[in-house]
Amino acid sequence: MDSIVRRILESYDELGREALEFSTLTQRAAQRAGNLTPAERDSVGTALAQLLEQGWLRHAGGENLLARTEDGRLAIAGPLDVTLYTRPGCHLCEEAKAVVAPLLCEFGASLREINIDADPVLRERYTYDVPVIFLGSRKVAKHRIQVDQFRRQLERAGR
Repeated sequence: MDSIVRRILESYDELGREALEFSTLTQRAAQRAGNLTPAERDSVGTALAQLLEQGWLRHAGGENLLARTEDGRLAIAGPLDVTLYTRPGCHLCEEAKAVVAPLLCEFGASLREINIDADPVLRERYTYDVPVIFLGSRKVAKHRIQVDQFRRQLERAGR
């Protein structure tokens, strides 16, 4: 992944914001990189346009306000970042959370639980598949988790 793209996507976590202005993203990319060459400055605008086209960013309440999508967050997820896509009242989701909890502690992995009903794109994508589990940016399970297989995946990811 291009370093400018990564810097843009990481800005949301660093600033703790769901949406950022175009100018803020450009400044953050420049600040984190130190001195940008003129070509690199131009590439920030190009990268933002590509991220919008890819669906990793979206417009949020205005032309200059951009939000990172869930796909954009997953693109920069660390190898031991576990994402659990769920919905309220889902017994399989609660079962999956209970199964992964001890393994998360054992491997020092982090869990982010995402309610698919809060995001129309995720609801459409996963409505019949919850729970869906990602390890880093890879989908590793849906519906039920095989504990031994998930343990092996965590071991490989932690190397």
